[in-house]
Amino acid sequence: MTFEEWLQIGLKEGWCGPTVCETHDGLPMSIDEEDAYENGEDPCIHIIRLYDSQLEKSEVEKNHSPSVWRATNSGYEL
Repeated sequence: MTFEEWLQIGLKEGWCGPTVCETHDGLPMSIDEEDAYENGEDPCIHIIRLYDSQLEKSEVEKNHSPSVWRATNSGYEL
């Protein structure tokens, strides 16, 4: 199965949204989540980072420790 096929299943079943760029598109939030955030609350919104290459993955993991410990604490192998 390709990534595109896997993503299409998730979109069709309502398990995920399309890939967006948080830097340019903003964090995908509902109005309630956005209002809560702006009022000082801290809604947790789970994001899966997509990598263009193994090098990019390695560079992100070197610079962003949560990308390592969130995975390993959940039992995933990197």
